[in-house]
Amino acid sequence: MTRDGAPLKRVALSTIAREWGHLGVVGFGGPPTHIALLRKKCVQDHEWIDAQEFEDAIASTNLLPGPASTQLAIFCAWRLRGTLGGIVGGLCFIFPGLVLIVALSALFLANHPPIAITGAAVGAGAAVPAVALFAASRLVAQSRQRMGTRNTELSRWIAYALAGALVVALAGSYVVLILIACGALEVAMRSPGRISPGPAHALAPAALLHTVGLAGVGALCLVAIKVGALSYGGGFVIIPLMQHDVVTTYHWMSGAQFLNAVALGQVTPGPVVLTVAVVGYAVAGIGGALLATVVVFAPSFLLVLFGATHFSEIRSNHSVSSFLTGASPAVIGAIAGSAIPLGLSLHHLWQVPLLAAALTWLFVIKRGVVSALLLAGAVGIVLALVGVAV
Repeated sequence: MTRDGAPLKRVALSTIAREWGHLGVVGFGGPPTHIALLRKKCVQDHEWIDAQEFEDAIASTNLLPGPASTQLAIFCAWRLRGTLGGIVGGLCFIFPGLVLIVALSALFLANHPPIAITGAAVGAGAAVPAVALFAASRLVAQSRQRMGTRNTELSRWIAYALAGALVVALAGSYVVLILIACGALEVAMRSPGRISPGPAHALAPAALLHTVGLAGVGALCLVAIKVGALSYGGGFVIIPLMQHDVVTTYHWMSGAQFLNAVALGQVTPGPVVLTVAVVGYAVAGIGGALLATVVVFAPSFLLVLFGATHFSEIRSNHSVSSFLTGASPAVIGAIAGSAIPLGLSLHHLWQVPLLAAALTWLFVIKRGVVSALLLAGAVGIVLALVGVAV
């Protein structure tokens, strides 16, 4: 494998389309599953990419905003066939999940969905606050290690996490600003007298996101680009980034429908960020779903296809590393804090014990997210069929 960005061997586009499409079909379970499948396919089975470069790519894509596992999929395809390969691989990875989530959106968001469908949605939605807490908990160890072990560093980590949680719980529309502010503050703390302008200047466009008055499709694009360009720390950060806009600002969905959208994003294969397609469908049908998907993934394609040759520089950049060190605990706090408005969106008493059961399933029994949502959905179907209000 050459180190200048050129592919080692010219893999056929049809092979990339087939293999990355397969990843998109079987990729249930979120980023950890996607990374494991890519490692097996590209490093172990076909030896298309050497192990060290693959690990370096994981580290680099985790430094970029947006869905890291999707960016890794684009990068691996790019290494095998250049820009065209990256585009084909990325699209084939996304497409299966997109088709399924749009089809499910049509069922769940219909004016009069079948009672079993409604029961599945309401049941799975009851588990979503537990999934948010679980997703946040899985990010803590790495984030804490990255921050450092000194008391002052621990204090800053806690402060950033609390700031993220509080802003989501009390003023959700400003979550982007708090993420960037915590990152910029950490840059200042780690570079006294030498503050890099990059993260600080990022505050300006982020602030603009909250001042531009748009509606309909324009607002949908604004929300999607915010998710695609400013989501740090994994797919689940889409919840605090979207929830306030979707439910409170634009009233595209009720709180209960947003719970259902998050559940759909978790139980379908491919990137969790495809949840934005459900929102797009609620705004403008299939066209809205496709538009939101294009907008949300465009930054990932651009970052990888134009920036992959500079990944080593990104990893070694002190300001980038410091910024993400500060933004990471704020992201964790925001994801955990989103459980509060999500929990308040539950509107049936029977959903409360179902939420408690999901917490037990994830934190005590230590089973998976997808199984938790599927079981909760199954309970909802049973209750709906026996006549319990859903």
